[in-house]
Amino acid sequence: MILNDTIIALATPSGAGAIAVIRLSGPEAISICSKFFQSIHNKDLTKQKTHTILLGHIKDGNKTLDEVLVSVFKNPNSYTGEDVVEISCHGSVFIQQEILQLFLRNGCRMANAGEFTLRAFLNGKLDLSQAEAVADLIASDNEASHQIAMQQMRGGFSSEIAKLREELLNFASLIELELDFAEEDVEFADRTQFKALVDRIIFVLKRLIDSFSVGNVIKNGIPVAIVGEPNVGKSTLLNALLNEERAIVSDIAGTTRDTIEDEIVIGGMGFRFIDTAGIRDTKDVVESIGIKKTFEKIEQAQVVVYLFDAEKFITNSEKFIVEIERIKNKYPLKPLVIIANKVDKLSESDSKNLNTSIENLHLLSAKSGTGVEELKDKLLGFVNTGALRNNETIVTNSRHYDALQKAFEEVSKVKYGLESDLSGDLLAIDIRQALYHFGEITGEITSDDLLGNIFANFCIGK
Repeated sequence: MILNDTIIALATPSGAGAIAVIRLSGPEAISICSKFFQSIHNKDLTKQKTHTILLGHIKDGNKTLDEVLVSVFKNPNSYTGEDVVEISCHGSVFIQQEILQLFLRNGCRMANAGEFTLRAFLNGKLDLSQAEAVADLIASDNEASHQIAMQQMRGGFSSEIAKLREELLNFASLIELELDFAEEDVEFADRTQFKALVDRIIFVLKRLIDSFSVGNVIKNGIPVAIVGEPNVGKSTLLNALLNEERAIVSDIAGTTRDTIEDEIVIGGMGFRFIDTAGIRDTKDVVESIGIKKTFEKIEQAQVVVYLFDAEKFITNSEKFIVEIERIKNKYPLKPLVIIANKVDKLSESDSKNLNTSIENLHLLSAKSGTGVEELKDKLLGFVNTGALRNNETIVTNSRHYDALQKAFEEVSKVKYGLESDLSGDLLAIDIRQALYHFGEITGEITSDDLLGNIFANFCIGK
């Protein structure tokens, strides 16, 4: 793993724009840039203080490539902990490539994916969970996922883990000390205090592990399956929710033969709506495959929206009530929103009768938009945002979740050992394993393979 060279990459998205930012990091970043940068006030770039911005030109011999702003960040007071230079140039793709190629010919290497953040981690500017939060922050597309990523990047999660690890490490040291004086039969670690600590660690770990179910759907969007018979308005409802013609709408039953997915943000929370094929008995092979996929999507969904035609309910209510009960029984743990669509075609008395026939029924007209906003509020009500409001730590990373599960298992073994009065040497084995899994989260314990897998998912300029 080469860390003593100078790397360069485009830090802004590729393509033309108003401006582009090219970032250099490494021991020669400032000196290499100074060879090709000419300040309009003839200032020497190598003699500037950290966090200085200079206006000037990038020149390749006598050829001026662009007028730029150059920002200087000297180690250790930079993102990577190394000398860093950021060149803000005009956003022409030609200019970007000319500057990049100039520096690549003169001592710089093109950065690998995530290499700037990798260097920040290795130089102690971020721990591993904070580094991973950088990627989550870049990928966040709603308020909730942004808030979680910001909290983790500021060290909320890692500081909680580090505190638990430190306390456990202190007791582990005392247990190890007892082993050195085994012949004297002395106890340095107060078993009562140790039991209290283990109980507290188990409590915190369980809370963090349980938060993953919420955090995962916040990060990836809450999947909502829209189901019902053919031609009840499922595609029309999806279009109304998205406020665009995303799904094909037709009077022909069975038009939607495959699932259609799209995302919207409601109240700062991402929702992934899935328009499914209508559920009915059919001999059409393609439609049958679509119906099979419908039930697969219901299994994957966090919330199920069951839609039926309000006019047809008036004439055949028993059929729909049986279908609603069937879905409730088949998916008892999934929140179910029951919607009577096309209520704009009903009389006022029929609407009232309909509302009393089914508990918690939502009346809606997807075509006119009546009741759509109320449906959004209802869906938002299913989301447990209490943890966000209370600024509690929420786990969204599957690697962290896996390490927490393993740490929980080892700490539970320690608890059992204490209750069973096991010897210190056996307790020490489980404590070491728990400490190992804590260290995996924050990066005290890493491998090149682990780092490679994590940072390979970053964009090049970060």
